[in-house]
Amino acid sequence: METIMRILQGMKPAAVSIFLALLCGFTMSAQELDPATLAKRDARRNLVVKEWNTDARTRTRWLDRQTTYDSQGRKVEEIEYASYGQKWRETLEYGENGRVSKEVEYDDRNKPVRIRKYEWNADGTKKKQYNYAPNGKLQSVKVFEYVFTEP
Repeated sequence: METIMRILQGMKPAAVSIFLALLCGFTMSAQELDPATLAKRDARRNLVVKEWNTDARTRTRWLDRQTTYDSQGRKVEEIEYASYGQKWRETLEYGENGRVSKEVEYDDRNKPVRIRKYEWNADGTKKKQYNYAPNGKLQSVKVFEYVFTEP
């Protein structure tokens, strides 16, 4: 730390700003998923979770929801059911950063209803969400802003 302070003291203010920006950029780009997330994913490798409902009177049982995880423990599909069949289905794709890059939501007839694509900040927070119609036309963009307030 002392070495960095000596370097910074010998620099001009503009150079200090550039140096600090580069230093922050390198440390943030090196950030990966946190250990807790990785541990959860490790426990879910190739897992399928089925949630069942049972009618109290008739004891009739039906599938309520099914969640599927891939070989890396990431959720790749979720399907919600009603007594008559599928209500909706959602698929997820992941980017190189290990975070969700695309979600596709399907209706009860398995036709795409909504497509969402994501951009992420270097610190792992969402930056933007692009909402597309099934035909690929951009409908809206959601921008995430993070404001920290003092207690």
